[in-house]
Amino acid sequence: MSFKNTSDWLSYDKEHLWHPYTSMTNPLPTYPVESAHGVKLKLADGRELIDGMSSWWAAIHGYNHPVLNAALEQQIHSVSHVMFGGLTHLPAVTLAEKLVNMTAEPLQHVFFADSGSVTVEVAIKMAIQYWYAQGQTKKQKLLTVRNGYHGDTLGGMSVCDPVNGMHIMFQGVLPEHFFASAPDCFADGTTNINTLQRQLQQHQSEIAAVILEPLVQGAGGMRFYCSEYLQQLRIICDEYDVLLIFDEIATGFGRTGTLFAYEQADVVPDILCLGKALTGGYLTLATTMTSKKVVQGISADGSGILMHGPTFMANPLACQVANASIDLLLSSSWEMNIRQIESQLQKELSVCQELPIVKEVRVKGAIGVVELKEPVNMKTMQADFVEQGVWIRPFNKLVYIMPPYIIKQNELMLLTTSIYKVLVNYKPQP
Repeated sequence: MSFKNTSDWLSYDKEHLWHPYTSMTNPLPTYPVESAHGVKLKLADGRELIDGMSSWWAAIHGYNHPVLNAALEQQIHSVSHVMFGGLTHLPAVTLAEKLVNMTAEPLQHVFFADSGSVTVEVAIKMAIQYWYAQGQTKKQKLLTVRNGYHGDTLGGMSVCDPVNGMHIMFQGVLPEHFFASAPDCFADGTTNINTLQRQLQQHQSEIAAVILEPLVQGAGGMRFYCSEYLQQLRIICDEYDVLLIFDEIATGFGRTGTLFAYEQADVVPDILCLGKALTGGYLTLATTMTSKKVVQGISADGSGILMHGPTFMANPLACQVANASIDLLLSSSWEMNIRQIESQLQKELSVCQELPIVKEVRVKGAIGVVELKEPVNMKTMQADFVEQGVWIRPFNKLVYIMPPYIIKQNELMLLTTSIYKVLVNYKPQP
């Protein structure tokens, strides 16, 4: 079937395509993208939008980058895909070397997966197999914190916030894990880590690992917390002999001001999940990295076989563009760019704090968050932002931006001023 015009294929989209986090019977509006370049999305009607979302935090170099385009074009002429079972290829080995070299020394082993959610599934499997191989078969539970988000697959959902993650809808299907209070840091330098420690004391014999997002809780609430919490967590995990998993799918590759958020606490997890910005937003690819300790633990029963193997694992196209993306990041002035973005966000979003509908404004690295007192009307607010010439996708009580690192000052100002303009005229739902 061919479509005569944009209206035709948009109608087909509305009738047949199920978009994320929306209803088929009462769908949210969708906006047709014709092309994208730099930090701009061009709609089919000719309007251009400054992208404040980096396509869900992945397109850190912007769109249609010549270096990343060239990497894909070169690779597609040799091999676009080959199974990774029993075969290997240079793009995957090169990418593994880059990842090992840029992360902390204990993280020496790389498992490639299709998406961030899948890397969390793999991390959970690693943790459970680690203890199973050593005869501790009761250690099959995870401990995490509230307000977390770790993906939409069942394993990832099971360690998301129970309310935000809709656990009640899937009760009896989702694995049941343990939850502590969301991380908080107080003015006197203390934290609420004791709530997590009590869970470990009570359930140590069942807990295989602790999993959380370091310093920034993403889609579960866009909350920030201090490095002291992570430092204390590492000590407690060692004390109670459980593995520590960091989910840096959203924070990895510079978003918080360091290449990885764990660097700001000077702690190292046993297992690290990475994704999103890994390929610069070009193709889906993610990785679960781990230490020799975990590899040797999984091999303690003489097998060492990790029970996971995605069909498109280590796809050569994705690996090659990831290599190019990492090289592009490391050769750029990314640290200075993040500091400039952070400074501008702090200055320009601060005016939102004066609005009566706003609960809090917070900024960390290239992340700017305006939390409202009540949930937004997604349909109307999304349209308001498009009218302002920006792409910002709010959710729940949060209006936030995570722009590409290449964004210019005037482009970022359009994003921040649009947030203020929309909020100052916004009428909360009755």
